[in-house]
Amino acid sequence: MKEITKILISNRGEIACRILRSLDSMNIPGVIIYHAVDIDSPAVQMAKEKVEIHGETPVSAYLDAEQIIKVCKETGADAVHPGFGFLAENAGFARRLEQEGITFIGPLPEAIEIMGDKVSARTFCLENNFPLAPSVTEADTGDDFIASAQKIGFPILIKAAAGGGGKGMQIVHDLGELEQAVKLAKGEAQRAFGNNAVYAERYIEKSRHIEVQIMADHHGNVIHLGERECSIQRRFQKIIEESPAPALNQELRNRICNTAVAISRRAGYRNAGTVEFILAPDNKFYFLEMNTRLQVEHPVTEMVTGLDLVELQIRIAREEVLPLAQEQVQSNGHAIELRLYAEDPENNFLPATGPLLAYQMPTGEAVRVENGFAEGMTVSSAFDPMLAKLIVHGYDRKIAIQRGLKALKNTLILGVTTNVDYLARILDHLAFTSARIHTDFIPRHGEDLSFPQLGKEKRNMLLAAAALSSREFIDPAHKVPEPYALFGNWRN
Repeated sequence: MKEITKILISNRGEIACRILRSLDSMNIPGVIIYHAVDIDSPAVQMAKEKVEIHGETPVSAYLDAEQIIKVCKETGADAVHPGFGFLAENAGFARRLEQEGITFIGPLPEAIEIMGDKVSARTFCLENNFPLAPSVTEADTGDDFIASAQKIGFPILIKAAAGGGGKGMQIVHDLGELEQAVKLAKGEAQRAFGNNAVYAERYIEKSRHIEVQIMADHHGNVIHLGERECSIQRRFQKIIEESPAPALNQELRNRICNTAVAISRRAGYRNAGTVEFILAPDNKFYFLEMNTRLQVEHPVTEMVTGLDLVELQIRIAREEVLPLAQEQVQSNGHAIELRLYAEDPENNFLPATGPLLAYQMPTGEAVRVENGFAEGMTVSSAFDPMLAKLIVHGYDRKIAIQRGLKALKNTLILGVTTNVDYLARILDHLAFTSARIHTDFIPRHGEDLSFPQLGKEKRNMLLAAAALSSREFIDPAHKVPEPYALFGNWRN
């Protein structure tokens, strides 16, 4: 077994807090790195050992591999947990750690190179006969990418090869839009990932986004921990995830999960990973991509399986054998994750910034909060606008939805615009409660989900209530006018 005595967390926010909790339960010392903008964050406050890092921008500091390696040497950290984002899927970073004798808590660099890049992962699945939607890459076609892309058939989805999160994605409905869409996608991909490579695939309307959590050790064992439904998205980014996926028959569930295991096994994968699929309305499914890291939505899997995925990651990195076989994995009840974002749903989900004047997260039965902020902090534009995640569990989906609505009702965030009320409207929508969900859910139900317009009478009542609760409004009305005010308390 490989020895790990101290782990540096090369991340920030709620995932850094999450990893620290697992380290505490395993009695493994942890080290937090932080940029000055995060000095008041919960992660930095709860860490026993912390080291400030520097960069031209906050993001560049967390992307500075050599600075992170230097901190490892200074603190004696012999392993790094990258969380998600930043360097989590950077094969070069994993290889540099390997060269320095530092354990990367994640897959091998070779696996990241094969499966972390969308184009190489697509090629791998194509060569190994795994289900793949019709697609074409620039490498396939050279100068004829536009001509080859249109042969796929419309609508087409143009995607960045080097990253995800909705960046570099463009839906194209007809030939007249194609060339401009490719140009826009390449520009956004270059800005986001430093790589303008794109590819095209057939866009399947009213499809579902199903992903499978896998775990693989260094001894040839690969298991899945069930699937997650991730179809509720805005701008190709997930905002609600749940497990198990609703309205999915067991035979189809087994085929999807077993395919994820087969892909991971064939790729020689190690550690935690997520294999993502597109499920068409006719129940045909296609490989979408593989995230070679821990997912943002991993807590829903933990809630239904009772497993600590970060602990499993560390045990695998220590080259332990997986502590359970596939038949020992059990799923109990239903879990839903709600991503709380500082953004304006009424303005195309534009990110919002500002001070957190009030910041109170909910508590209660079967409610879990993964949080990276505290009251008094300022939400800036330096990072992703996600504030926290609310995860709820119930013995069935109906109870989980009810608990999610209650948790959102008990969430108080003032000073910055958020999507809290918007998430509640989704959970309360008949199509959602009936499990009629797909990746086009938000645009198709946009009118229903928009902020309800107030009638004139109700608006006037609310304005009157606000005015009567304001001293600036009430005091002048009750103030004694001059010259009588000069008499003071004198009475005749």
